Amino acid sequence: MEIDRTAQPAVTGMEPFSVKKPKQRMMPNGIPLHIITQGNQEVVRLDVIIGAGRWQQQYPLQAIFTNRMLREGSRLLTDREVAERLDFYGARLELGTGMMHSQLTLYCLYKYFAQTAAVVESILKEPSFPAERVDTVLQANRQQYLINQKKVSFLGRKGMRLAAFGANHPMGMTEEEWDYDRVTPEMLREFYKKYYHSGNCSVYLSGYVQRDVVARVEELFGTDPWGEVKPYEEPKKYPVCPAREQRTFLLKEDALQNCVMLGWHTIRWKHPDFLKLRVLMTVFGGYFGSRLMSNIREEKGYTYGISARVFDFPDTGLALVACETATANVEPLIKEVYREMERLRTELIGREELAMVQNYILGEIARNYEGAFSLAEAWINIEWAELPSDYPEHSMLAVKDVTAEELRRLAQKYFPEDGIIEVVAGKV
Repeated sequence: MEIDRTAQPAVTGMEPFSVKKPKQRMMPNGIPLHIITQGNQEVVRLDVIIGAGRWQQQYPLQAIFTNRMLREGSRLLTDREVAERLDFYGARLELGTGMMHSQLTLYCLYKYFAQTAAVVESILKEPSFPAERVDTVLQANRQQYLINQKKVSFLGRKGMRLAAFGANHPMGMTEEEWDYDRVTPEMLREFYKKYYHSGNCSVYLSGYVQRDVVARVEELFGTDPWGEVKPYEEPKKYPVCPAREQRTFLLKEDALQNCVMLGWHTIRWKHPDFLKLRVLMTVFGGYFGSRLMSNIREEKGYTYGISARVFDFPDTGLALVACETATANVEPLIKEVYREMERLRTELIGREELAMVQNYILGEIARNYEGAFSLAEAWINIEWAELPSDYPEHSMLAVKDVTAEELRRLAQKYFPEDGIIEVVAGKV
């Protein structure tokens, strides 16, 4: 039968679907192991999550460089040997540090998992923090920092963190160039000794996970306690101290454009309203067809791109609007952002717009759970945020069930009419 290509296919909404949950087991030394077996390609991902992020550090840069230096050598391997072995087996190692956790992620072929996982074990359990490599890595990152200092977007983010949280809060504790001079191998070893141990981590395996892979992980990471295991400590509480002035201006006289950021404290991911607030933020500025993009980019031409989203921190959420624009457009742009907030507080969102946003978010959710590696990333984020195991299903139902009346109510509740923090970086 010939297809009529002049007729548009019927558009149907996405039906709720179940999200594959990791199989969980406790290894002999007490480390939880989460296993997601999916896919036919013989590739494995190994994630080791350590409760050692910026929140726990005593000095700026301490957490991030402790994590980065792991690949620079161990008791058994030099930095060159680490790189050569991973390269020889076609593996990739990624290191990252967030607010509450640091992470080691290994991607490798199934047939070489035993060899490459042994490299990860060596650098995780017995890093050497060689002084010459610490100095080299610090200098390279200092140069990148100096390059970033020339970007108004970088200055704007630093300014917003300081203005929103205060200098004594982990989020407001922004690094400066002199902080690179204060980092020493001893400082990194101290942080490692306190937080990198078998009582403060979890492990995820995803992809082509066979029995021998699980056995190898237990052999390398889960048999005996490693590191100086300490009792769990509740994260320290820090007061949030926003700036008294509504606007912070950071001068950069040679800037080609100004960075504009507007922020306000709001609810966290755990709050019952959050999943529907996420829909509101998407309408406001969370996708290419959002209110902010349609008005400020398409109609006014003030910026190439503008976004709005909510960030989650251990003690608060932060709603943030961010963009870059010409100096002359700063004030009218900010005015239009406030105007769009007022429209959402007073007007109902149209049926077609709401349906489009719902389909967009559901598509993004589906993409987050479509493969083994994306599933692993999603479940790691759920663990970090301490969300319940049925969070994926609840998030889909919240998106499908939200109404225009609910979104207007949420805008009235969570879009403040005053007290929004404004940060502008650029020239006058």
